[in-house]
Amino acid sequence: MKKTLITNIGRLTGIVPEGILRKEGKEMGKVESLEDAWLLINGEEIEAFGQGDPDTEKIPGLKEHKGVLDAGGGTVMPSFCDSHSHIVYAGSRYGEFIDKINGLTYEQIAARGGGILNSADLLHETSEEELFRQSLERAKEVMAMGTGSLEIKSGYGLNTEDELKMLRVIRRLKATLPLEIRATFLGAHAVGRAYTGRQGEYVDMVCREMLPAVAAEGLADFVDVFCDSGFFTPEETMQILDAAQVYGLRGKIHANELAVSGGVQAGVSRGALSVDHLERTTEAEINALKNTGTMPVMLPGASFFSRLPYGEAREFIRSGLGIALASDYNPGSSPGGDMRFVMALGCIQMRLTPEEAFNACTLNGAYAMGISDRTGSITPGKLANLIITKPVPDLAFIPYSHHTPFISRLILKGKELCFPD
Repeated sequence: MKKTLITNIGRLTGIVPEGILRKEGKEMGKVESLEDAWLLINGEEIEAFGQGDPDTEKIPGLKEHKGVLDAGGGTVMPSFCDSHSHIVYAGSRYGEFIDKINGLTYEQIAARGGGILNSADLLHETSEEELFRQSLERAKEVMAMGTGSLEIKSGYGLNTEDELKMLRVIRRLKATLPLEIRATFLGAHAVGRAYTGRQGEYVDMVCREMLPAVAAEGLADFVDVFCDSGFFTPEETMQILDAAQVYGLRGKIHANELAVSGGVQAGVSRGALSVDHLERTTEAEINALKNTGTMPVMLPGASFFSRLPYGEAREFIRSGLGIALASDYNPGSSPGGDMRFVMALGCIQMRLTPEEAFNACTLNGAYAMGISDRTGSITPGKLANLIITKPVPDLAFIPYSHHTPFISRLILKGKELCFPD
């Protein structure tokens, strides 16, 4: 395999010992770094790293490197891990942007037939090839901004064939791009128009028709439910998660965006890998999450764009929990996937330290996708998914200067991707 040596690293940051899969509590505020460092890539993986000038005679494997990358004194860090996105959609919902400006809430837009149902109508009329083309453009966009791992949900189909169409597009993205992609089946994003007034029948259809079809093609890694006010109840959520377990699909729940919905408790009761949104929580949700394998995921981009409360990240960390931050890139409530801006919102609006926000956007984001054994940190044996920055004075400068271009080079699965200045 080809070996590549990165030299002249001003700061190698995000170093995590092997076997650490997530950070919680006080550990969220710790980021290990090396000044004046080097890093060796072997094929797709990180093989070794160290400080000072690398000694090709003393360091195993270093002598066989075939290429050298000069980091130019920049920081080398793990690429962002975005554990919650909806980038497979058709068109846009910019008309609802005007509705929001005019004061309509998310619930009001949905109640009059907009929101998710608008996206479902557009997607139904869009061919799979065109849907792939539009989604590929968005995936390349987030990749250029430093995302190396991405979870993508369905949920704009709301009937079996259109949900399968979305999941097939996600499979094509995974085969086309060097991104580490995970697919989530979100048939229970809303009740499809054909089942208006028959929510129970729709839930049964998700369990008895959609899930078997998705599993038969091996299209999903996880299953998700929008458990919130005006959408699906905790009981319906648990019904879907129980049906999904038959096919080996673990839960990832939309919860507590619009109300304290019981979605966190429903997800934890069924061993969900993550519960996402959490704009509205109480001590009960924090207590439910303690001593579990479920990662709380907060989506500050949705809070920013939809003028929702920001998640109580400080309280979660103070209680000993970890959190992840993700983009929620979607056409209605968070139309952007810049994880650096997500990191900045974590600091500015949620009062996270730069170190806490960094861990939330890297290792803990990877954990929320079930891949923190493969990516999310600088660890030998993990994927060489790396951002090489322009020289920056400190980790804090990255969220502080959140729209100043900062990426010099991007490496995904050991290969450099070139982007113009």
